Amino acid sequence: MKPIKLLYPIQTLDGKLLLPAGSEVNEESFKDLMASHPPASLKTYPLMDHGSVKEDLLGIIHNKPYDIIFTEPDCLTEITDVMRSIQFVAPVLEVLDFFRYHDFSTYRHMLTIFALTILIARNLVPNYRKRVSEIIHGPTHDFGKICVPLDILKKKDLLTHEELNHLKHHAIAGYVLLSYYFRNSNCIAAKVARDHHERMNGLGYPQGIKQQDLIVEIVAVCDVYDALTSARPYRPVSYDNRTALEVLTTMAENGEVGWRVVKSLIAHNRRSKSAPTETIMSCEKRGTPPPDNLYGKLSVTD
Repeated sequence: MKPIKLLYPIQTLDGKLLLPAGSEVNEESFKDLMASHPPASLKTYPLMDHGSVKEDLLGIIHNKPYDIIFTEPDCLTEITDVMRSIQFVAPVLEVLDFFRYHDFSTYRHMLTIFALTILIARNLVPNYRKRVSEIIHGPTHDFGKICVPLDILKKKDLLTHEELNHLKHHAIAGYVLLSYYFRNSNCIAAKVARDHHERMNGLGYPQGIKQQDLIVEIVAVCDVYDALTSARPYRPVSYDNRTALEVLTTMAENGEVGWRVVKSLIAHNRRSKSAPTETIMSCEKRGTPPPDNLYGKLSVTD
């Protein structure tokens, strides 16, 4: 990976400082980090037995638009079976608990991307159970948001440039935290946390690389879709489903994400459940973004 200089510190949920602001994330800093923090023995637990996770997840997928997406025969059984088959390290569950009580929107989003990634991977990833199990130590793509102040995550007004930079910090923070917990900076869970805002045309962040990993791409598309269709503090209402899918088709047209993943998501949005390769999409854009949507806009006083 390219060396990245940190604008903000990276610390664990319990306040342990891993890397201070101004330090550089590179192979050498990871070696120093691992050497200065001996490996801890982390207990693992089944996610679906933790707290209200199962109940919350079922509530999510029984509401629009997911009540259509997850209606395939045996789909829910398959997904919960995959979830039950994997053990989760305690820090992941602690972060989920933190967001459930302090920022339910982020908690809900993490669970949703977790389930939606499994669904899309079933269509596109050979031997998907093995590959998905490599990333699903938990719903961890936004794990680094524990390093972003809650008042920024939940802000209803325009973000300043500084606040936007702090929000983007979650990608590299998640990478460092998961590398630290799993003792491996090359594990796919850490890479997903780091790269889910990278784009295939190289115009994403934090590195501005051309994203090429299919699992990361699936998470990236699911991340955008749920962010558009779910409640967010920076807009009064969510995107309607058609407009959200049109945003993703535009991203595919621009080379930001791949057509295979977008077509798979669209196929699951249709009651016919056609195969992604057979999915025909309209080129006509008729959707309308919600009014007063502040996403992507910065404070004029910044």
